Amino acid sequence: MIAPGNDLKIYVATRPVDFRRGMDGLALAVQEMLGLDPFCGAAFVFRAKRADRIKILVWDRTGLVLVHKRLEGSKFVWPQVRDGVMRISPAMFAALFEGLDWRLVRPERARRPQLAG
Repeated sequence: MIAPGNDLKIYVATRPVDFRRGMDGLALAVQEMLGLDPFCGAAFVFRAKRADRIKILVWDRTGLVLVHKRLEGSKFVWPQVRDGVMRISPAMFAALFEGLDWRLVRPERARRPQLAG
């Protein structure tokens, strides 16, 4: 299971991909379609044409990890379909993975302390 920490970068491909692709095909899509490095340690989220399926690709420093999930009886909330990639926070990713509306997640801004002590 991917446990997203606050430092994990998460990218969502906004255009659906062919879900017959496996790890190597999705890694190639990260390079060619998104212009990113699939071995940088970030999580790359892909959707199928059917909004009820999700694939996540991550390099964990020992190999590629591919997670595939299909929601039963509902659909994932996805950004508008267009070319490109968008970055989301770990909290938004957790909501997306659970099938919740990730757009409603608003992380609190941490205020920088004025004085120490």
